[in-house]
Amino acid sequence: MNSEILTQSSTNAEGQPASATKRGRRRRNLWAYGYMSPVLVALAVVFGYSFVEVVHYSFYAGGVGQLTYVGTSNYHELFADPQFITSMFNNFKLLFTVPVVTILALALALMINTTFRGVRQYRAIVFLPYILPATAMGLSFSYLLQGNGVLDSLLKNLDLSFLIHDWLGSPSWVMFSIGSVIVWQQFGFGVVVFSAALLAVPGETIEAARIDGASWWIVQRKILIPQIRRIIEFFVILQAIIVLSSVFTYVYVLTGGGPAYSSSVMEFFIYQNGFENGSIGIASAAAVVLLGIASVLIAIYIWARARAAKEAG
Repeated sequence: MNSEILTQSSTNAEGQPASATKRGRRRRNLWAYGYMSPVLVALAVVFGYSFVEVVHYSFYAGGVGQLTYVGTSNYHELFADPQFITSMFNNFKLLFTVPVVTILALALALMINTTFRGVRQYRAIVFLPYILPATAMGLSFSYLLQGNGVLDSLLKNLDLSFLIHDWLGSPSWVMFSIGSVIVWQQFGFGVVVFSAALLAVPGETIEAARIDGASWWIVQRKILIPQIRRIIEFFVILQAIIVLSSVFTYVYVLTGGGPAYSSSVMEFFIYQNGFENGSIGIASAAAVVLLGIASVLIAIYIWARARAAKEAG
């Protein structure tokens, strides 16, 4: 009797031995890794080599061909530099755009998903800013926000002169202006992402809730938003990484890091030191710090996903 049970447990549903099934699964996995290997090798060569070189240069001072080993002096100098400290805090200030973009995009996606006709047309309209070149957007907003520009003229004509500010020339307002441009540009991407996630929610679940008397607000808060929670988490982490490492164009075109260096961000600081000043070591050290901060965000996202999968399992 026991031998029959052991025999049955060692075979799968098709009558094949369990060991053969494991070998077949292992072989398929090897084939998958084999197909992926060219891409992995290319990524390792392009990004891995570049990363090693950046870390290597961060311990040297001087220009190309005249590098001198200085150990960790670049990092000490970096955190003693007021421009870098300001740049880093400006990146952190821009992180406040992440919840703003997320809330606005999620709210509009929920409304479009349930109350609007012609959903595709609305999605195309709100997605348009995301596909526009960042340089063109920066130039357009520079004309809009500059002193006595389009916005100030409009406010003056509407007898709202008390709202007029030096949007790009004032240290108090410049980061707010750059953040507003980022929100406007990333908003459409969020709407499209959340709309796609909402379309994947089973319609039967929503219908059952409505039959039970659930209001529109209850359906959104208790059913739809929890169903796309992982997508929201992914979007938040992605936006945080973008704000930390992909806002150079807006700063460069809108303000050039000014006034003084009040709108400088870490990317702009790296560009200035690496290409304008020729300080390869300082620029490399700043790039390592930026990569470290982004890696922390990625690690938090992976940890959150692992915890969610563990709770679901």
